[in-house]
Amino acid sequence: MNPVNIPFQVSDWTAMPAVRQPGSKGFADVKTLDFGFLKIRLIEYSAGYEADHWCEKGHLIFCLEGSLEMKLADGVSYFLKKGMSVEVSDGMSSHQAVSSGGAALWIVDGDFLNPNFSK
Repeated sequence: MNPVNIPFQVSDWTAMPAVRQPGSKGFADVKTLDFGFLKIRLIEYSAGYEADHWCEKGHLIFCLEGSLEMKLADGVSYFLKKGMSVEVSDGMSSHQAVSSGGAALWIVDGDFLNPNFSK
């Protein structure tokens, strides 16, 4: 894999269009910067949101606002609130996002979180 060279840039997330993605309940408004092997997203979850899938990809997640429950397939749940983070590599968990009151998350993910990644 080739590393990405990102020149200095400033991103105005307030002007960036969001793509609305429905969950099994509620919705997520997703804004994305895509640099190939690196993706940065700002996701705002509606109150009552529940993901429509279980995810096994790796993420670096920081909770900006609200709260989010991360359900793991083994039955354990973790609750994130403003100022908390989650870090996980690809294939290290099967997780599902649920937010009863809504949340805003800053998420970084990409190939570098794959245990087999090499530059």
